[in-house]
Amino acid sequence: MGIFKTIIKGDRVIWTIYLIILTISMLEVFSASSTLTNSLHEYWRPFVRHFMFLMIGTAVVIAIHFIPPKFFRMIPVLFIPIAAILLIVTPFLGVKANEATRWLSIGGIQFQPSELAKLAVITTIALLLSRMKDDKESINLTFKVILIITFLFCGLIVPENFSTAGMLGMISFIMMFIGRIPIIKLAITTSIIGAVLAILLFVLAPVIPRDTPLLGRLPTWTERLSNHSEGITPETDPKIVFNDDNYQVSHSKIAIATGGVFGKFLGNSQERDFLPQAYSDFIYAIIIEETGLIGGTFVLALYLILMFRAGILARRCSRSFYAFLLMGSTLVIVLQALINMGVAVSMLPVTGQPLPLISRGGTSTIMTCVYFGIILSISRTTSSDEISGEDKEVAPPGVKLVNEKI
Repeated sequence: MGIFKTIIKGDRVIWTIYLIILTISMLEVFSASSTLTNSLHEYWRPFVRHFMFLMIGTAVVIAIHFIPPKFFRMIPVLFIPIAAILLIVTPFLGVKANEATRWLSIGGIQFQPSELAKLAVITTIALLLSRMKDDKESINLTFKVILIITFLFCGLIVPENFSTAGMLGMISFIMMFIGRIPIIKLAITTSIIGAVLAILLFVLAPVIPRDTPLLGRLPTWTERLSNHSEGITPETDPKIVFNDDNYQVSHSKIAIATGGVFGKFLGNSQERDFLPQAYSDFIYAIIIEETGLIGGTFVLALYLILMFRAGILARRCSRSFYAFLLMGSTLVIVLQALINMGVAVSMLPVTGQPLPLISRGGTSTIMTCVYFGIILSISRTTSSDEISGEDKEVAPPGVKLVNEKI
């Protein structure tokens, strides 16, 4: 017990949520990996790989949560140029999978540069907002700089990963809203972005060939939005041919429908043998099939409690940079979880976003653990005496600058 107290610091609620999600991840990935075990002819290999990434990720959480939050100010300086360069070269040197080139392979290790970009952009926005003053000139300058950085990285990500670019854009705008950027500015910018997207998706997409560089995935996005909005599936229209998108959506619906209230119990899923991404993008459907509405609601509640707890911690941060970074890191996890669940229950079109920490993954698992480490590192400052009086920042509305125990 003494060892745990020495190793594990920070907010106990966040740690509890992390460990529960970790447990769910191991159980469900083990249960949902039947398609992988059949193709690999090795029963334990997928689970062992996932378990190794979770253990590496936990080591990352422990290591990062011991780092004083003031050092996170160095992330923009270190990672903004690196992330930009990697995103630029990915379409040309990356690994193509599922009609998109999102991965880079260095030394045999594949990773998504967009994950590094999200961390760099969110930290940069937190730093800019924390240094913004209350005068009009400072607000306008901060808003313009944040827009430039957001559009630059979203522009580099969007050709191959529309959902990640959209999610990063949403997180940026939510952080600006929290950071007291005037609503009128955000509303005007959102309207302009919406108009541009409408032109791209509904005017240009129908006439753009699929092999067009950078814009070739526009028709794919339009088809997904159109099919989702009209509810078109192979079941509703016999003319529709099964493909990766509607095939998975159809079997995801079956999994959810047959799960009922209490589910079929762990290990008894049938749709895991039909869903190619049962252990990844559609693992939430398997969770509902095996644990029912009760289990699905419990998993959703974990992420919502994480968001709620982060809000409490942000209000008690000693500096506004910590509060903004805490909220930004939490938004990445929670918003991605909500998107994944929305896709699984057919509320959103297929996006390819994994369920944070639960879905089987490599880069996404490690990066989620990085965000948990940052959250826990900042949570330590709310109950420690390490904060000095220097470099104090102006708190945003609703953020109470105190140094007390939770």
